[in-house]
Amino acid sequence: MKIFLLTHERELHRATNTGSLAIDDSNEIVERILWERVTPNKGLTKLIENNEALLLYSKGESSSAIIEEYENIVIIDGTWQESQKIFNQSSYLKNAPQFTLKTPNDSSYKLRGNQPKGGLCTIECIIEVLRIKGQNKIASELALKFEQFNG
Repeated sequence: MKIFLLTHERELHRATNTGSLAIDDSNEIVERILWERVTPNKGLTKLIENNEALLLYSKGESSSAIIEEYENIVIIDGTWQESQKIFNQSSYLKNAPQFTLKTPNDSSYKLRGNQPKGGLCTIECIIEVLRIKGQNKIASELALKFEQFNG
């Protein structure tokens, strides 16, 4: 299983980026790919073209894809505004099967404002995906790390 964080360049320099928390402590499950509008990552585009990757994203529609059927999960890592921009400017992402996380709780992330109701930060998404995929030990470790970070 692999989780790809398609990361906006600005996120690399933000102390509030939660995706970074998962990179080092996920047993190499989480990998960061820098988003580039003009030259998208060839490996990622190939996975999507071959229907081997699922995009964790919501355009406000219900998702038809089944996350358990995919070993490669793509999460856009940026502010909500940046994530929307990445999606809108990346035609290959629009072709990816999409899955929307449904969680009973709102995000507990406190370090950024302007979060939409029901939206989760990057590490919360990673934790939920890991739980769905049965990686409960890593999910619990990352949840603890996030709790300390979010303190």
